[in-house]
This record gives sequence, structure tokens and C-alpha cells, in this order.
Amino acid sequence: MRIVLVGPPGAGKGTQAAYLAKNLSIPHISTGDLFRANINQGTDLGKQAKAYMDAGELVPDEVTIGMAEDRLEQPDAAKGFLLDGFPRNEPQARALDAYLERKGLRLDGVLDLEVPEDEVVKRIAGRRICRNDGAHVFHLEYKRPKVDGVCDECGGELYQRADDAEDKVRTRLDVYHRETEPIIDYYKQQDLVVTISALGPVPEVTQRAMEALRRTG
Repeated sequence: MRIVLVGPPGAGKGTQAAYLAKNLSIPHISTGDLFRANINQGTDLGKQAKAYMDAGELVPDEVTIGMAEDRLEQPDAAKGFLLDGFPRNEPQARALDAYLERKGLRLDGVLDLEVPEDEVVKRIAGRRICRNDGAHVFHLEYKRPKVDGVCDECGGELYQRADDAEDKVRTRLDVYHRETEPIIDYYKQQDLVVTISALGPVPEVTQRAMEALRRTG
């Protein structure tokens, strides 16, 4: 299957993408991984992206599109893929369609993870990370540490990332509504969108997603 995953920040796209890719035996391709791989390997596109990022500027669409197309050329993506974070806007969506059309392919579905805005803010703003080990993540409501401000695993100090502050989360949501949400309407015109609720335990959301994707197939 060839799938695009969309949803606001805090919808659990990364978590669901990992489960879905494993269940469907297709590679999970995230924008973050694309950028890291190209920068670490010193590719021309990676160097261009790094120059923009170091200057605090957005990486232009053509650079991101180039990275995505290069990744889709890899053998493991020949029989399908799950895209997470790409396309981020309508020009990128049109570029992806054009690329697939050149290959005689098309998307099978666009999975839209729906989460109320207040829940997004609660999920992200309540997150606390261990200063000693960023893999130790807690939440003020969903996964409270035994001692406030102290990591259960190693005793390190828990802190809120600057990006997770409520005002920053709302800014990220504004960007999502303005730039990314329009691709849902774009894909609805192609009858590709399936929308599911991303509320509830992770396995339940995954099951919901798998059932929705089976209907697209």
C-alpha cells in the first residue's frame, strides 16, 4: 500500500506510523528521518537543507520534494510506503502526485488522524522530558512520575521543552491549519481520505486505522 499519514501535532502520527508500517510490511518514511539521513550523509540536498536550517529558515519545498523522491526510489519502497510529515502542503502533494504518475502509480489512501485541539494542547504541554535521557518521557496527566519533577528511571530532572509550552503548541497548530490541513481537502477531491479518531489507547487507534485502510484497498 502507498499511504500518506496526516494529522495535527500531538495526534500520535509517529507512534501510529511505526505500528502501521510494521503491520503492512512497508517502510515508514518520515520527514525528520529524510532530513537527518541527507544531512548525516552529506548529500547535496542535505547540505542545502542544513544551510537553510542553520540560518533559521524553512527548507524550500523543492529540497524536501527532492529528498522524498530520492527515498521513494529505494528498493524497499517499491512495493509500498507510509509517508509521515510529507507532503506538508499542497505544492508538495501535487509534486508527489506528479512523481507517482510518472511511475504509473497512485496513492491507496490518506489516513487523517483526528484529535480535538484542546486534547492536542493537553498532550503536548503536559509532556516532561528527563534531562539525563530524552527517551524517558512523562506526562502530568497520563504518565505522572512518582515524585514531581524527578525521573522514575534515573532520578534526573524533568523539564518541559520550549517547543512544548502551550503558546508554542498553539502556534504549531495555527501553522498546521494554515499549511497542512488544506491537503486533506485536496485529497478528498481524489476520494482518498479516511478519517479516524486518534483518541484512546494506542492499540485501539492502530486497529481503527488498519480497518479504515482495508476499506481503501
